[in-house]
Amino acid sequence: MRIEAVDIFYLAVPQLRDIGDGSQDMALVRVRAGGHTGWGECEASPLPTIAALVTPPSHSACHGVLDSVLGERLDDVADIGRLARRVAERGLDLLQTPHAWSGVEIALWDLLGRARGVAVWQLLGVAQPQPRRPYASQLFGDDPQQTHDKAVQVVAAGFTAAKFGWGPYGTGSVEADAEQVAAARAGLGDEVDLLVDAGTVWGEDIEAAAARLPALERAGVVWLEEPFVAGALAAHAELARRCRGVRLAGGEGAHNTHLARQLIDHGGVGFIQIDTGRMGGIGPAAAVAGYAAGRGVTFVNHTFTSHLALVASLLPYAGQPGGRLCEYPVESSPLARGLTRDHLEPGDDGLIRLPEGPGLGLDLDLDAVSPYLQEVEIVLNGQTLYRTPELVP
Repeated sequence: MRIEAVDIFYLAVPQLRDIGDGSQDMALVRVRAGGHTGWGECEASPLPTIAALVTPPSHSACHGVLDSVLGERLDDVADIGRLARRVAERGLDLLQTPHAWSGVEIALWDLLGRARGVAVWQLLGVAQPQPRRPYASQLFGDDPQQTHDKAVQVVAAGFTAAKFGWGPYGTGSVEADAEQVAAARAGLGDEVDLLVDAGTVWGEDIEAAAARLPALERAGVVWLEEPFVAGALAAHAELARRCRGVRLAGGEGAHNTHLARQLIDHGGVGFIQIDTGRMGGIGPAAAVAGYAAGRGVTFVNHTFTSHLALVASLLPYAGQPGGRLCEYPVESSPLARGLTRDHLEPGDDGLIRLPEGPGLGLDLDLDAVSPYLQEVEIVLNGQTLYRTPELVP
């Protein structure tokens, strides 16, 4: 097969709120080859991602993604790896390349699976994907009472783990943060695992993060996620040395395997969280999952958007031991929720399982999300580089 077309769509809810909710807009990718279609999603701002796909070359190491993909062969899994290397080499100086390529890479896996009539996890060599224990992923409430009420809803929904993040956490006093964590624990009770996401709020301020540890330890928090920016390896390592029961988690900011490995080897993280829509797709994320396993670090998916992205995020560690945690967004926007006709719902045992259908195993509901489509046109010297394509299967 030859890759005939790569199209990207900018979708967004009518009114975006300035909160840590990445599900409010979407960069959706469609790839066509050999009469087949695959879909993927980037974890990135849509407009610069579109530009990274279609931009003309600046020099030999600064090509737009499409310039390295269109017309190329796609006959087996090795071709996806070959294209990943080609895109990386030719887009070395275009820093949006990993984000833009991620959605294309995921769509290539989906297309190849559909063309062969097999699930992507089979293409990855997994005999039977292992179930995952979903944690309800959501933002802290504006105050402790809201956080408590959210926690109560999580328990009522049957989740055995929950993560609270962003919102006011880390932006005020140590005492205010302790109240938020205590409220979450009170609402969850003693049997539900509690995870906390600081959203890089402390930059690389070790003392600010360490001041929160006593409250996290009292609440039995499993992990503190992203206390610092991804590259602050020394800060991560020092904070990890000060932790007792709580472990550090991070990695969603890694956009290549090297950054992820540095966090594993030098950041002291106990959990490495990779977003396939940012890392460069399923292949690189799977490489990190294997590397982490060899270093005694637990791989966990990162995702906060659609169930298409959720499936892609689960694939890299599909063959690793069952029962591990997986991120499961519970506050996604109507756009993110409406993208797919099917959803990965917890089974009677409370666990999430990958679809068995071909490709990613989910069908898109394009009619449901078409009202969110944004009309974009990029023109250079009178030549149209991009115009919003028709959103059709």
